[in-house]
Amino acid sequence: MVLVALFVTLIPTTIGALLSAIGIAGMDRLVRFNVLAMSGRAVEAAGDVDTLLLDKTGTVTFGNRLATEIIPVPGVSEREAAEAARLASEADETAEGRSIIALVREKYGVQRQPVSDGAKFIEFSAMTRLSGVDICGRRKLRKGAIESVIAFAREQGGHNLGESPQFRMAVDKIARSGGTPLALTDGARLLGVIHLKDVVKRDVKERFTELRRMGIKTVMITGDNPVTAAAIASEAGVDDFIAEATPEDKLRYIRNEQAQGRLIAMCGDGTNDAPALAQADVGVAMQSGTQAAREAGNMVDLDSSPTKLIEVVEIGKQLLMTRGALTTFSIANDVAKYFAIIPAMFVAFYPQLQVLNVMGLSTPQSAILSAIIFNALIIIALIPLALKGVKYRPIGAAALLRRNLLIYGLGGIVLPFVGIKAIDMAVAALHLV
Repeated sequence: MVLVALFVTLIPTTIGALLSAIGIAGMDRLVRFNVLAMSGRAVEAAGDVDTLLLDKTGTVTFGNRLATEIIPVPGVSEREAAEAARLASEADETAEGRSIIALVREKYGVQRQPVSDGAKFIEFSAMTRLSGVDICGRRKLRKGAIESVIAFAREQGGHNLGESPQFRMAVDKIARSGGTPLALTDGARLLGVIHLKDVVKRDVKERFTELRRMGIKTVMITGDNPVTAAAIASEAGVDDFIAEATPEDKLRYIRNEQAQGRLIAMCGDGTNDAPALAQADVGVAMQSGTQAAREAGNMVDLDSSPTKLIEVVEIGKQLLMTRGALTTFSIANDVAKYFAIIPAMFVAFYPQLQVLNVMGLSTPQSAILSAIIFNALIIIALIPLALKGVKYRPIGAAALLRRNLLIYGLGGIVLPFVGIKAIDMAVAALHLV
């Protein structure tokens, strides 16, 4: 019985009993943020993330890009460019398309009019990166990414397109301001540039700074041209960016990072994001996204908010910080118990151990009973901390280790001496052994 009691007392029961509580608490905190984790491993991986992939639209910026001006090329009037932009946006139900209609009506006085019955609307796609309308085979109006529209105009017989100094100056000016330039063409004739303006969220720079302190690299993914992407990335404070990104680019980047031993987290909502979500160590799919995206990710955000990825990483970090703190306490607690119990139990056989009996426990039987009672009480006392978690702080590993050693390491050494001695005095006073 003495050996069994000694075994129960000295094995690291504290952290073993609390590990499951720490994991359950981490998943519960995710649920409070309306994020469902498919497995506990996903929550743990979130705490070890090295690189965070974030879509620009809706995450770094508000995502409601609005048209603010139309800059015509020389030889084209503002009215003509505005009328062409209206026709090219008639079937565009996106926020950008509706904002173009509103701009040409309010700023240029161009009112919406029915398009002829023979019109064929061209919807935007990630492959073509342009949209527009064909009117009775006579006019082919397109708006979209600069290079895509120029390539379309060349197919229609245009020459020396995009080489106009005024056109390039307008494109560069918009891109350097962080806006998105959309080229506008009527067949082979380039008409001008539409300025779409997006606004960086006010708090993202501070949050990215916190993640950087924890050693997490932030990478912005966007379909914008490199100049616009660089301007937004600089304003938002991200570490790197991928411009004009395709689904293949995302997947290739994730695999390259993982090949170097890094853990990757990303969010997505489309079918084209599914391969990257499946490849990432932490893939957060939007509830409003496609079925393929939800099945590929290992987490689902019920609010469909891409910024949740930052909260997910913070919760994962908090889970690991809690586990590290309680592990430090458990190791220190067990070491202290060894010094408290073993001398008291074997001093009768080895009198030399009396110098280590600093607690002066009453009897070996009292030492065993006091240690068992303390062992049971300390697990119960630590359950609230395991469930609540230690306070999240964006500090590095070295600072975190010093903090754990100072608070939980020192506390784990002192508390058993005080607790076991107090219980031993109570046991002796009550004559329980």
